[in-house]
Amino acid sequence: MEELTDLFIEFQRVEKSASPRTLRNYSQALVAFESFFNEGEFPGWKNATPDHFRAYLYQMMQQDMARSTIRLHFSALRSFYKFLVHRHGLAKSPLTDVQLPKLERKLPVVLNQKQVIELLEAPLNAPLPKQAPPWLPLRDAAILELFYSTGMRLAELAALNVEDIGDEVIRVVGKGSKERIVPVGSYALAAVQKYRSAAGHHAGPLFISKLKKRLSTKSIGELLKKYLADTSIPFHVTPHKLRHSFATHLLDNGADLRSVQELLGHSSLSTTQIYTHVSKQRLRESYDKAHPRAK
Repeated sequence: MEELTDLFIEFQRVEKSASPRTLRNYSQALVAFESFFNEGEFPGWKNATPDHFRAYLYQMMQQDMARSTIRLHFSALRSFYKFLVHRHGLAKSPLTDVQLPKLERKLPVVLNQKQVIELLEAPLNAPLPKQAPPWLPLRDAAILELFYSTGMRLAELAALNVEDIGDEVIRVVGKGSKERIVPVGSYALAAVQKYRSAAGHHAGPLFISKLKKRLSTKSIGELLKKYLADTSIPFHVTPHKLRHSFATHLLDNGADLRSVQELLGHSSLSTTQIYTHVSKQRLRESYDKAHPRAK
């Protein structure tokens, strides 16, 4: 049993190029299902039945677990059973006939353009910390500009190298090691150039720490949190909210959905369509505020 799960995780890591986060989610989901059974009662992966998974699902719902978390767990289990069917002779996945609760899709929270500008300007307006190199605010400004200019994921931005930056485009390596070419605005390119010139930085990781090492995703998240505290923005902002804002503002200003899908690196158009709802909602709010006979 343990061997099958180990083989699956190795398959995801090597052949599917799954991220460390995805591998961790898969491992946790497999362990959680085994832990659902009392000691000595686990039937084995190949002997588990649809009723076992329905009982597991019922317990998760009784615990008021978020539907998104439930679906994430079952997505991992489905991937595992797909692996067993294709690689280890299992006739059929026991999950085929298990119905999951529908996901309640919440509209993404986005910044308006005034809030974006306030956040982007925060690094250059903040006092320089003691013992910090003079180029540090320029680095942080470049990071925020690139987030908003390209809609990149946090891990994608942290993984950038100097050679990925072109004249007006940037090479991004996304999920599953898929590459895409994304246009970059002049403000972001200028910010990156100022940072690199000040830091004397010409090769290797694009964004570096004081010790000239690649800046981690955790450090990038922390610097965003720090600058957010210097703004009037009344809600928590994550790198992913900047990605949401990037997509929504494109649609607000006439970009077509397919283009936004390509820029975000979404494999499915349905994933991108959530932003059309945000854009329409913002349009309705603007109409209600501006039109004298809207209400």
